[in-house]
Amino acid sequence: MTELAKPFQISLPAVSKHLHVLESAGLLRREKEGRFHILSLNPAPLISTVAWIEEYRPLWETQMDALSTYLEGNAKEKGER
Repeated sequence: MTELAKPFQISLPAVSKHLHVLESAGLLRREKEGRFHILSLNPAPLISTVAWIEEYRPLWETQMDALSTYLEGNAKEKGER
């Protein structure tokens, strides 16, 4: 962890806390070899999240386009008054 924390200007405990959050989310795996902690990336949760986002993207885009159209129409009406 010390090596991983070197490039960042935050404390070692802060780096450790961030790593624990990522580990709790299933994004990191930790193995202990003696006094060393070996961390590796587990991309599976990110892959499933991307799939979920992509599934709902068309719906969100449609809704956002409708909201944008509504807001632009409202702004024009207020400008005309």
